[in-house]
Amino acid sequence: MSTHEISITVNGTAYTRTVDSRLHLADFLRQELGLTGTHIGCEHGVCGACTILLDGAAVRSCLLFAAQVDGHSLETVEGLAPDPEHLHPLQEAMRDCHGLQCGYCTPGILMTMKAFLEETASPDEAQVREALSGNLCRCTGYQHIVDAVLLAAERWRR
Repeated sequence: MSTHEISITVNGTAYTRTVDSRLHLADFLRQELGLTGTHIGCEHGVCGACTILLDGAAVRSCLLFAAQVDGHSLETVEGLAPDPEHLHPLQEAMRDCHGLQCGYCTPGILMTMKAFLEETASPDEAQVREALSGNLCRCTGYQHIVDAVLLAAERWRR
């Protein structure tokens, strides 16, 4: 079994770990770092539940090996809120618009939409729906999620 030493920053905290060459990033985050907000859905990169930010870009953590992110900065849903007393504007909007039900897809959607809103400050509904197209949700029907993203964009611009 081949191993690699990696040094990464996750949610602002630096980590150095020795990892197996075949360890998926999603499993590393969940099992090694205890960041269980990154959900594993399809393990094929289709559902979006495992989406995190890698150097600011939304990526599927089930499609990457932990060894591939050596030297990079990651953000998971646990790093989204500015502090334990406050929610991120996206989290607030999801709450206010009832944009979640079971919540399994929510972390991946939040991370996808964070990256999207950082690039698209004033999206319209069609742009939000296109950006959401890589995240599957079986509960909500998406309308409340779209409403939440539009509300978050409006609040973020203020």
